[in-house]
Amino acid sequence: MTASPVALIPYAKNIHTAGLTIYDPIETGDPALWIPTSELERLLDDGLRGISLAGLPLRTRSKVAKEHVCRVLGYPVPKSFKKTQPRFLGQLFDTYVQKSNNFQLWNEELSPTRRYVLIRLSSTGVITKVKVVTGSTLARLDTTGTLTQKYQARCIPEETKSELIVSEDAELLRPFIATEVDLQHVATPVSYPLAGSILSIAALHARLSNLIGSTFKDSGHDQERNRGAELHRLVCSTLGYTNYQDDGQFPDIRHQLLEVKLQTSPTIDLGLVLPSSTEPLDIPKIAGRQVRHCDVRYAIFCAHTDGAKVTLTHLILTTGEAFFNRFPLFQGKRLNKKLQIPLPGDFFGRDTEDLPN
Repeated sequence: MTASPVALIPYAKNIHTAGLTIYDPIETGDPALWIPTSELERLLDDGLRGISLAGLPLRTRSKVAKEHVCRVLGYPVPKSFKKTQPRFLGQLFDTYVQKSNNFQLWNEELSPTRRYVLIRLSSTGVITKVKVVTGSTLARLDTTGTLTQKYQARCIPEETKSELIVSEDAELLRPFIATEVDLQHVATPVSYPLAGSILSIAALHARLSNLIGSTFKDSGHDQERNRGAELHRLVCSTLGYTNYQDDGQFPDIRHQLLEVKLQTSPTIDLGLVLPSSTEPLDIPKIAGRQVRHCDVRYAIFCAHTDGAKVTLTHLILTTGEAFFNRFPLFQGKRLNKKLQIPLPGDFFGRDTEDLPN
């Protein structure tokens, strides 16, 4: 398998050499200085694991954690941390030390493109794991209704079982498209997309249409994440990948800029970012061009369940740019100011001790 194309980039060294502070802006996708979310997680998890924050008061603990983050990423440690939003302004992230599975955000809204560095502590105050997610990913985990403005759209299947809403990809993506790619040998589903390794939307449609009529075991109405994972597994196999991978980041199949959604009801949950958004996507640039959210492709699978198995009945494939040509948007309210999101029990992985709720 080909590893992530940015895995060996010495980000910390580059940042140190450039003399940057945590407040100096960096363009999203900068190949030398912007640290993509998956790489940020890897660096911080490797660099912070085993550090003890035991016995520190809460505010001191938070400050010391930020100081360690600076050192790991090559930034000088400031004498004091300015009250910017986010604190690490250049890389667009905040840090949160978690001794429980209850993520809390006070007096600000969840930002869809901001990164949230969640630092897990053991019962003895030692850092055991670091996870980095975007606000959009955190919004997906909200099962409490705390977030009153996750965007939603309506999906009504038509008589046609398989729909391709647009015949061509977004203009920005077209120079990097290939009609045929042997995905078995070039990458993993969560690798970063490269020019010449991205299937056209028409090619995706041809392959994914074969899934109509497929079935898989129903894990229950309260297990939407598991249902989605089963579909994701089928999609990876159908596209030609030799394995299934999902790191919880957007889009689901990063290598193909493909987001996959399973619909057993008409309401499509879109999180905090509209598919038509022209905001930059948190991936390295492709041949010097920065991919946007609206360039992502969306595979909407409609399905029904009898309680024992889920059957895929329809496929609707579109770009984010053309998403609302097919799916009308619901209008919502503003987000609540005080947010509490219970993190899933396996959020930090199975190799670390359980956290209290």
